[in-house]
This record gives sequence, C-alpha cells and structure tokens, in this order.
Amino acid sequence: MLRSFLAGVCLLGLAAAAAAAPAKPETAAEQKARMKWWTEARFGMFIHWGLYALPARHEWVKSRERMTDEAYARYFERFDPDLYNPKEWARAAKTAGMKYFVVTTKHHDGFCLWDSKLTDYKATRTPYGKDLIRPLLEAMRAEGIRVGFYHSLLDWHHPDYTIDMHHPMRDDKAFVEKAAARDLAKYDEYLFGQLKELLTEYGRIDTLFMDFSFPGPNGKGRNEWKSERLLKMIRETQPGIIINDRLDLLDVPGGWDYRTPEQFMPREWVSVDGNPVPWETCQTFSGSWGYDRDESTWKSVPQLIAMLIETVSKGGNLLLNVGPTGRGTFDGRAMERLAGIGAWMEKSGRSIYGCTQAPGDFPKPANCLLTYDPAAGRLYVHVLQWPLGVLALDGFAGRVEYAQLLHDASEVRFSEKGGETGFMPGSRGKEAPNTLTLRLPVVKPDVEIPVIELFLKKR
Repeated sequence: MLRSFLAGVCLLGLAAAAAAAPAKPETAAEQKARMKWWTEARFGMFIHWGLYALPARHEWVKSRERMTDEAYARYFERFDPDLYNPKEWARAAKTAGMKYFVVTTKHHDGFCLWDSKLTDYKATRTPYGKDLIRPLLEAMRAEGIRVGFYHSLLDWHHPDYTIDMHHPMRDDKAFVEKAAARDLAKYDEYLFGQLKELLTEYGRIDTLFMDFSFPGPNGKGRNEWKSERLLKMIRETQPGIIINDRLDLLDVPGGWDYRTPEQFMPREWVSVDGNPVPWETCQTFSGSWGYDRDESTWKSVPQLIAMLIETVSKGGNLLLNVGPTGRGTFDGRAMERLAGIGAWMEKSGRSIYGCTQAPGDFPKPANCLLTYDPAAGRLYVHVLQWPLGVLALDGFAGRVEYAQLLHDASEVRFSEKGGETGFMPGSRGKEAPNTLTLRLPVVKPDVEIPVIELFLKKR
C-alpha cells in the first residue's frame, strides 16, 4: 500500500477503502487489555523539536510573527544539530523514570524530522542531512522505552494547505486571495501518505498523538482531515496502536483511546457521560513546547513531582515535554529537572507505576495525595507538607496491616481506635474513632516528597 501512496493516492481509492466492511467493534475489555502497558506506565516524555529551535522563541513562532515561507527558510538553511546524541536523550528519559516517549515527526510548520519520500522539506535536506527519527527510536527501544509519534494535521508549508485562522499568512489579503485556489484534498493525500510512511517504515509504533482539530468557520475538523478514513488506515496499519482524541471524532465509537487535557490539571478523574476514561495530561517544564531560550517560568523539581503524583492520584498519565536546542541537546534546565525527578522515582516509583486513584472510601488526608496499587493491595500516602511527628488518617483504622517509609523501607509505627496520639501517655489527647495515627520522624526524610507505603489487609 505504501507504493500506491508514493505514486499518489487518489480520492476515489480513499473512498473505496472507507466503504469496506467495518471491523468488529472492540469491546471495553479488549481496549483495556490493549492499553494495559500505557495505563501502567503512567509517565512519558514528550519531545517538541524542529526548525523552531533556532529562533528559540516558541514553536508557534512562524504563526505568531506572521512569517512568510521565505523568512522562515533561514532556519531550514541553518538547521544542523551537530551535538545530537539520541542515546543521551534515551538515557535521560530512562533516568527520569519515563516508560514511553512521543516525538514530533512534523509540527505545524510542516518540517519533517524523518526522510519522507513525499517532500524535500525534511531533515535530510538541511545541512545536517540525516534522518533524526530512526536513531532516536532505536535508542529509546534499547532502553526499554515504548515509542510514539506526534504528527500535526496542520501544515503551514504545504502548497495545497488552505488558509485558516492559524495560518501565518492569514492577515495577508493578497496571499489569501492567491491561495483561494488551493485544493485541500491534495493535501489530504499527502497527510495520508506521510502517516503511512511513518507507520510502515519504523517498526511497531506504540502510540500516536495527532494534533489538532479546530472545526467551525475558518477552521478544520473531521471533514477536512477525512478523519474517519484516516483513523481506519492508522488502526489497520498498526492494530495495537493507542491514539489520542484530537481527530474530532469524540462522538464516534473507537474514535479515540484517551483524552488529552493540555497544560492544566483536571479537578478529578476525566470522565465522559459520567464514566471515567483513560486520560493523559501533557505538560511543559515552562510555558513553551519548543526550545525557548528566554522563557523563565520553569517549574521546580518538587512542583513537577507533585504534578506527576496528582495526575496518577486521579487515574491519569503525565506526558512531560522537553524542547531540545538547535544543537540537538537538552538544555541544562531540563537535564536538572529530569535528574531530580529521576532521583525521586528511583526510590518512589512503585507508588506511580501500575497505580491509580485510591478507593473512594479512603479519605484524602490534608496536605497529602493518595495513589493505589490494586494488584499489590498497597496504598501510598504522599506527604506534601511534613507534619511534626504524627499523621492522623481518618477512616483508615482496621484496614492497614503494616506501614513503612517507601524510600528506605523503615517501619512506621501506628495506633488506632481511641489510643493515645502521643508517644507518651496523655501527651496529645485521644484519637478520633476510626482513625489510624502514624508515628513519623520529626525531621522530614531526605527526599523531595516522602511516601508512606501502607500494606492493606485483605478483605
């Protein structure tokens, strides 16, 4: 099928493919099994990289600054990431505790990081001259990290991509008038063809992040992208792949696998029609996805760890973004934070991997977050603000068999149901009924966010 795309897929052929008998709908149990690795992984790395690393002032720089193709070409002509070492990127992801990664094969500017046969607007035509995707996939797989692609539905460089509300030349009346003759159907052939390349030439692809639909006047949605046909092709080409929710197919059965709240934390487990669904929040270290030299609102290591914990405590995944530099490196700010997260994950990772929201009958203590491993029967109390020697857990009495600090497996003694709350009789009053009181060291352990592991009694 790849050859037919390379020869130019016609719309008649796409229509015929869409008219074929639909596959048997996937059951909820089958979807859960297919997504099991993803749900257990909980933590992944997003990588936004392309020509926009050279201006280094946001990945939307071409649109924000209304750049012409000619003005933007100066970055293509000088793109030469000579320090690019994908093995270092993979080691950084591994050290941080990330279990999968997603890399931008093509962002909205249309520049391709792989050696696509359908365009010259790609890394192999820049001064660097090599495919950037293949060695990265090989390096990540070698570290045991699952691989995924981000692919933009938009393309501000393609000659048949029609002008819309986000196009860099949207305010240039002469350009818009000249572009009125563009044929989006021809661009769709290109979109289908490039995705076919990516899904057939790089082995198993575990997850695909399509970005993004904006239906309505001067926008683009399922009809413009031919989303249902596109989704069908993707699933037939990579049957086990996990796909996000940005093809504008939220109301189509099987039209998405997980929801994607971006740059914000949901108040609770994301739900659809009252039912919790798989979800992943994609977040940045700072305010930009691509490398932004002067952006200064970087989150601290404790903030990032707390964000990961909170995401898992609500049943979700965290996809944390790195924007590599134009030389092909992760800058020092990113490396520092990845290392800090990794130091915590090394000792506390089992409160994240395979974990989810705690059962509803375990009330969340003040200044704490709870995660739960249903397979092991363990509840994890992440203490965001360290107390002075005692932590009272209302509603936990009679349900805990053993407790320990996770980072060093040191026992945490506890009492329950009306016992004294102090170490000395009468020193601190009585426990409330149904309360389990943990006896903690006065000094906070030397970890960013201490975790108490509770071994629950079997019911």
